[in-house]
Amino acid sequence: MEWDQQLAVVTGGTQGIGKAFTLDLAGRGAAVAICARNHRDVERLAAELRAAGSKALGVPCDVRDEAHVAAFADRVLKEMGVPTLLINNAGTGRFAPVAEMSLAAWDEVIDTNLRGMFLATRAFLPSMIAKGRGAIVNISSLAGRNGIANGAAYSASKHGVVGFSKSLMLEVRAHGIRVMTICPGSVNTPFFDAETPFDPNRGRILDADDVSKVVLDALELPERALVSELDIRPSNP
Repeated sequence: MEWDQQLAVVTGGTQGIGKAFTLDLAGRGAAVAICARNHRDVERLAAELRAAGSKALGVPCDVRDEAHVAAFADRVLKEMGVPTLLINNAGTGRFAPVAEMSLAAWDEVIDTNLRGMFLATRAFLPSMIAKGRGAIVNISSLAGRNGIANGAAYSASKHGVVGFSKSLMLEVRAHGIRVMTICPGSVNTPFFDAETPFDPNRGRILDADDVSKVVLDALELPERALVSELDIRPSNP
């Protein structure tokens, strides 16, 4: 893959795995368009990338909001062109027993992790289909393959990412678009700064850069080859 000819869109691109993708893509020479809810973070990172010589656009956007996503896509398409890579990374987690979880917490997780992925994909997909090539990477989790006590909302949303991606892959592969589902295990990101059911050894689990490198390397396979699902685990947590 000739990275200097790629335009990548990364949702949730200012921290954690999303930021690792953003920096890795820019480092490889790709143009990058990122969005995140915090306007200061997204504008600051985009400015830093441009100062370093990368072509970058940063747009504040809440992926749960249809109008926000439409405005983000409109700016990308008008100012940078049609993406060749969409990374649906924006996500969140709220954890509690089902009997104690509020509807607001449930909705926040499902709307961010699942609705947001759908909205971003739908916003960019017609132009990618018209272009006849590209890749969509959806970030799920090993929690998308397994249940988690006190993590029903998170696990349900990530299972949904897997199912959505399988269906999308069957719809768009005839249009030259590859769809890849990524299921990382524990990654040392701000995700673990909040209270979660997990208690990993953060010195031994994956780094966000590990996930980015594995995924981008997989995208360098010939376009006739597709890694449709990829689990990435800590080797010895």
